[in-house]
Amino acid sequence: MAVPARRTSKAKKAKRRTHYKLEIPGLNACPNCGELKKSHHVCPACGFYDGKEVISKEA
Repeated sequence: MAVPARRTSKAKKAKRRTHYKLEIPGLNACPNCGELKKSHHVCPACGFYDGKEVISKEA
């Protein structure tokens, strides 16, 4: 079994992990109310999707 001869330095480890980062979800402005919403999802603020009211937001 192969065993490393030397310990991996912090810099070497950090350079290897540079692509490990949080991803921001794709948000778009709702054409009906202007709030930010996820792409291809019903707007949580107004309940519209594709120009049609899918969820009624009446209290």
